[in-house]
Amino acid sequence: MPGLCGRRSSRPGRSAWPFLVALIVAVVLVAAACSSPSAAAPARSATAASTGPAKAVIPPGTPAGAQLRWLIGALARLPLSDAQVRAHFDAAFLAQVSPAVLNQALEAVVSVKLLSIQVSELSTLVASASTGGAVQQAQVWLTVDRRGLISGLRISPATTGPAPATWAGVDAALRSVAPRVRLLVANVSSGSCQPVHSIDPATAAPLGAAFKLYVLDALSNAVASGKVHWNQPLSVTAQLKGLPPGELQNEPEGTQISVLDTAAKMISISDNTAADMLINLLGRPAVEAALTATGMASPALDRPFLTTREIFILKLDQWPALAKRYIAANEPSRRALLASTVDRAPLPAVSAAGAWITPRDINSLEYFASASDICRAYASLASLARRPGLSPIGQVLSLNDDGLQLDPTQWKATWFKGGSEPGVLTLAYLATTRTGQSYVVTVLAENPSQPLNEATAAPAILSAIRASFTLAARR
Repeated sequence: MPGLCGRRSSRPGRSAWPFLVALIVAVVLVAAACSSPSAAAPARSATAASTGPAKAVIPPGTPAGAQLRWLIGALARLPLSDAQVRAHFDAAFLAQVSPAVLNQALEAVVSVKLLSIQVSELSTLVASASTGGAVQQAQVWLTVDRRGLISGLRISPATTGPAPATWAGVDAALRSVAPRVRLLVANVSSGSCQPVHSIDPATAAPLGAAFKLYVLDALSNAVASGKVHWNQPLSVTAQLKGLPPGELQNEPEGTQISVLDTAAKMISISDNTAADMLINLLGRPAVEAALTATGMASPALDRPFLTTREIFILKLDQWPALAKRYIAANEPSRRALLASTVDRAPLPAVSAAGAWITPRDINSLEYFASASDICRAYASLASLARRPGLSPIGQVLSLNDDGLQLDPTQWKATWFKGGSEPGVLTLAYLATTRTGQSYVVTVLAENPSQPLNEATAAPAILSAIRASFTLAARR
C-alpha cells in the first residue's frame, strides 16, 4: 500500500506545475461529484512478483492498474489525440478537463517510474512515483468508473509532513486517519510479542488481505511436515480464478506455477487467485488450524475461513441479500450455504465491483484479527523461517516493503503484508535491526460508514509506522 518516501532535490517549477494544479482541482471536483467526498476506495498493494529481490514496480492487474499502465506508456508519446483521451477518460472527467488542458498538464510530468503502490483496489490506485519533470517525486491517484474509464486523476508533488517524534505524535497521526484505529508496536526478538506501545491492541478488527499471513503460516507448516514442497507445481483453473489484484487470474487455464512462486505472488502483489490456489491445496481446515496455532484470541470470527472468491461473491452477488443470509447464519449453516450456493455461483465480473465504493458490512463480513493476533502470526512465521528448508518464508515476506524504506544502515530486513477494502486499511510489518532485534508494528484502521481517504491516510500511517520502528529501537 503505502509509501511516499525520499527527498525532493528541487522545488516545483513555476511554468509547469500551475497547470497540473489546475488539473488536480478539476479532477477532485469530478471525483466528488461522481462518488463521495472521500477520495479513495481501498485494497492492498503490489510490486513485482518474483522469488528474488524486487527490482521493478508494475501496475497491478486491475482496471485501475490497466489505465495507469496505459498512462505511463502514453506519457512518452504526448500529446494525446482527442480520440485517445476519449477512449481512456470518462465523460464526467472530460466535462471538467478538456483534452488540451489534460495534455498541457501532462507535459509537466514527462515520464513516470513507479516506486511503490500505496493502494490497489479494482477501481482505485494510489502510487508513489518518480517523474522526469520539475518535481522528482510525486503521488499518483487514479480511479476508474464501472466501464474501466478514468474518472479521476491526480498527479501531485509528494509531500510528507514531519515524522512523529514521540509516541503521542504517533497516536495523533493514526487517529487522524480513521474513527477506529488499532496499533501494536512489539519486540519479538525473543520469539513472543513484548509490547512497547499500543492503541487497543486486543480488539479484533477487519483485516482485508492481511489474512494471507495465516495462509502462509499454514503453507509453511505443510512444507515443514513434508506434505507440500516449495517446487511442487500447481495449476491455474477456472474454478480457482478470483478477482484482482493479482496476475494469475489472467493466465490461461492449465498454466503451472510452483508453490513458492504462488506464495510469492500472494504476498508481494496480494494475488487473490494465488491465495485461493493455496487454500485449495491445503484445505480450509488447515488454514483454520493456523488461526489457533498462531495464538489468535477469537478464531471463531474467521470460521469458516473464506476464500477471496467467496468473499467477492458474498459482497457482489445479489448484494446485500446473500450477504445477509450468510451473516445471520451460525457456523454450520454458513458452511452449508457456502457449499450449496456461494461455491456454485459464477465469479462476478470485474465491472460489477465498480459499484463497491463504500463499506459493506466490514464488521460482520470480513477477515478479522487484532493487532496482537497479527503480531503473534508474525512471531510464528519468524520461528518457522529459522527452521531448515523454510527460509523462503522470509524471502517471500521481504519482496515488497510497500514503500516503508527503513534506513538500510540500521535495518537489515523488512517483512510486510497489508490489506484493505472500502473502509478498511491494514499495514503490518516485521523489521529486524542490524544488531538482530526484531520488532512488529501493526496498524488497523477502519471506518464502517464511509471509505477512508487513502491518498492522505496511507502516507500518514506509513510515517507513523516508520516513526514507531525508530522509537522502539531506541529503547
